[in-house]
Amino acid sequence: MLLTMRDDEELGRITLAQVAEKAGVSISTVSKVLNGRQDVAAPTRVKVERLLETHAYRRTTRAAREAPLIELVFHELDSIWAMELIRGVENVAKAHQASVVLTESGTRHAPGPEWIEGVLQRRPLGVVLVFSALPAEVKQQLHSRAIPFVIIDPAGDPDPDVPSVGSANWSGGVAATRHLIESGHRRIGIITGPDDMLCSLARLDGYRSAMSMAGLETDPALVQYGDFHVEGGYDRAMKLLALPERPTAVFAGSDLQALGTLEAARVSGLRVPHDLSVVGYDDVPVARWSSPALTTVHQPLRQMAEEAVQMLLRLRAQEPMTTRLELATSLIVRKSTAPPPPE
Repeated sequence: MLLTMRDDEELGRITLAQVAEKAGVSISTVSKVLNGRQDVAAPTRVKVERLLETHAYRRTTRAAREAPLIELVFHELDSIWAMELIRGVENVAKAHQASVVLTESGTRHAPGPEWIEGVLQRRPLGVVLVFSALPAEVKQQLHSRAIPFVIIDPAGDPDPDVPSVGSANWSGGVAATRHLIESGHRRIGIITGPDDMLCSLARLDGYRSAMSMAGLETDPALVQYGDFHVEGGYDRAMKLLALPERPTAVFAGSDLQALGTLEAARVSGLRVPHDLSVVGYDDVPVARWSSPALTTVHQPLRQMAEEAVQMLLRLRAQEPMTTRLELATSLIVRKSTAPPPPE
């Protein structure tokens, strides 16, 4: 529905009619920009958006127009940990009589440019994004339409002005590596995530810190950057196991990569944990059903999603709150780790 002068929506001290006058366009055109319509010429859209930003536009959205929706946006939906986040969002949304809309868009860093048009038209109660950042223009558009947003951040370090929920990646890396060291391992490989994701680097830093605290050197040959998927874990594990002096243990930066490592060990004729110990990360449900059951770092994915939606609802209510939340990780010891084989 297009807005009119009777909509009684103000831009601080400026009205929609005044924005239209300053931009030299009709109120209908301003309304189209506000509602994410694409039938507006690009130069006109830019002019209107700049005026809205200059005057710190904040829409006071009417409940009658709101869709009882919470939008959850991923760059990919085909991962096990995505299901844990979906369940967490669903838990809180259901308690508030809201439905969840799932959207797949963009890369692991930010949603694609096509996404913003759809969300502005849907006008949900709020948006939960599984990315490490948002482009400045997207943040402004969401702010100007009074659509709150929160990033669930297993990927990076969001800008200070972006509400986010993350987890303690560095301490998770320390706990995983320390467990292997305390089990007697000295030659420990790591398959972390992509080298352009801060969570990957934080887990790697935790690994290096634990090695250093134990007086052990980190062999660069034992460090592999993966992609958090099973196939990537398998490929990197095969490289580690093909080394002239292979590791006796591998810390995989995700449970999926750990599953790939288990398969690489099997193909290489190694028994887990007798010949090779493996630690994963995330503690997704499949971890306890792998063979052997996977020792892993529990990342509270479902709780992270629940906290993100609660934060979203507090933002809507304009309640005072902390907008940066980091949840603790913990080590879950199962059967995929043991002391190294005797030399």
